[in-house]
Amino acid sequence: MEAMKKYVAECIGTFVLVLFACGTAAVVGCGTSAGYLATAISFGLVIVAMAYSIGNVSGCHINPAVSFAMLISKKMDVKDFCGYIVAQFVGAIIGAGILYFMLGSNKALGQNALYDADVVKSLIIEIILTFVFVLAILGVTSKTENSSVAGVVIGLSLTMVHLLGIGFTGTSVNPARSFGPALFVGGDALADVWVFIVAPLVGGALAALCWMFLGAPSENKSTSKKK
Repeated sequence: MEAMKKYVAECIGTFVLVLFACGTAAVVGCGTSAGYLATAISFGLVIVAMAYSIGNVSGCHINPAVSFAMLISKKMDVKDFCGYIVAQFVGAIIGAGILYFMLGSNKALGQNALYDADVVKSLIIEIILTFVFVLAILGVTSKTENSSVAGVVIGLSLTMVHLLGIGFTGTSVNPARSFGPALFVGGDALADVWVFIVAPLVGGALAALCWMFLGAPSENKSTSKKK
């Protein structure tokens, strides 16, 4: 039952992310400075809201790249990882479906198009954006004393990567939130979605490996002092 609660929480969180954050991008667009900023802030605010509502249930990953990083850094097991991934994709699809119903069209949902035709460049950008975002998550959640501010830090980190990345790739850093809308848009959006699945997972994995390396010296130092 406890595991199921976590999966339901992840489903709800990803659903809210897609509905409200991707919904903001679809409604206001990113063609103006105001729309660009509103979209970036919306993604950050959703993370803050979800972190303080479902964070104590599932940790509020609502992102396969984050869950993958947690798996690599041994902060979750394979069973939970699989459950989280399924829940996140289901939540994203439901969110995109309701958003499609609200908009009455799938055109505005296609916010993850490759703005730059260079696929390699887009992959690199998404890997870097995800790396920075996930590294911030691993860092701020590594100490219990940060629990009161973790949601705000993570939300601001997501806003930060969107402020840079929207103009290049639309910013994904989240395979589930990209797949949901792409499924309803179809065409090029669905054909290109692999970039927004592969790159965030690679970025998340690199962040986990980097954090394990950076965290090792302090852990060893603490152990030595105790001896």
